[in-house]
Amino acid sequence: MKKILNTVDAPSPVGPYNQSVLAGDTLYLSGQIALDPATGELVQSSIEDETHQVMKNLKAVLTNAGLTFENVVKCSVFVKNMQNYSRINSVYAQYFNEDTAPTRALVEVSALPKYVNVEISAIAVKS
Repeated sequence: MKKILNTVDAPSPVGPYNQSVLAGDTLYLSGQIALDPATGELVQSSIEDETHQVMKNLKAVLTNAGLTFENVVKCSVFVKNMQNYSRINSVYAQYFNEDTAPTRALVEVSALPKYVNVEISAIAVKS
């Protein structure tokens, strides 16, 4: 059975989906973009600030489920411009221990919701 988990500490879904679904011990997190949940505004002052906001939103969803970044086993990163890879990666790396970091795919796409530059989804497992 699945359990829907949403929190006001992350942006509200803008379509027919939820922030996360817990199925057994596995939490599936929807892709997060750099929406500030307090203001509803996009954070796009720099690619670094945008990526930090994405990671903060993921953290809020994880925390709501009683999990941390240490529980994340897989991330999917979608970027609008591969030339931002190293800048996004430097921020992303701040949220994971390199020795226990999750698996990851990072792909360039032609467009993302609200025309943001980065979106990240994740899968986490309760240990």
